[in-house]
Amino acid sequence: MLKKRVDIKLFLALIPFCILIIGFELLPVISVVMESFTGDGGGFSLEQYISAFTKMFYLQAIKNSLMISAVSSCIGIIAGLFIAYAITKVSEQTRTRVLMISNMTANFAGIPLAFAYIILLGSNGIFTIVFEQWGLPIFSGFNLYSWSGLILVYVYFQIPLATLLLYPTYYGIREEWREASALLGASTYQFWRRIALPILLPAAAGTFTILFANAMGAYATAYALLGGNYNLLAIRIGSLVAGDVFTRPQLGSALAMVLGLTMVLSLWINERLMRRVRRDLG
Repeated sequence: MLKKRVDIKLFLALIPFCILIIGFELLPVISVVMESFTGDGGGFSLEQYISAFTKMFYLQAIKNSLMISAVSSCIGIIAGLFIAYAITKVSEQTRTRVLMISNMTANFAGIPLAFAYIILLGSNGIFTIVFEQWGLPIFSGFNLYSWSGLILVYVYFQIPLATLLLYPTYYGIREEWREASALLGASTYQFWRRIALPILLPAAAGTFTILFANAMGAYATAYALLGGNYNLLAIRIGSLVAGDVFTRPQLGSALAMVLGLTMVLSLWINERLMRRVRRDLG
């Protein structure tokens, strides 16, 4: 009897959570899926997907998003590997501070991040003006409101995120393995090539997929920095759903499905790779 009462209380406690999940996650996803298969004139149609994959304007948006996500993720993963390794070699106090700063910067994105870069490196930014007055035109050829500027902004939150995800993996490389390889005559290069890297590569690949999905879904940062001047998939979806001139929510839903499936694929690959990492380190 007591167990039955506890089960009822647990069920009642879960009701608000279930309502939240259904109302703000499941229903919007179902709505987007249904909208994406609706033609401009109504009724079931593949018209929106045909437009998304045949019109160069939308194909360019997909390509630009994929390129920016891939490049920023590559930079983030390379820098993250070295920084994460360095973190394991410092004192615990320093490590805690670095991880705290990494956690803060990884979550500092969106409009505040874009605004901060505009203040520092924009056309009239602090660094741009100061270095110009000092006769050091370091940023004279740099345009923040371009592809390279967007990469720089994305890298800001990609590197700390990669660091946070990668540094626990280095603790899976046991010191006894290094000592054993040295006793057997292996050099440091051979140890990293044959023992350490095979352990790190699945984790690095899994982290890359997280960074890729993170960059693909970034909207507020790119929109606040460039507005509609650069053709990105997330920006195109926003303009089609809530544009100032005209809206095409059905086409926006189809592009949202493309974006969503890309991110789901990235997360699925990450889960497969992380399963292998947990098996190797277990």
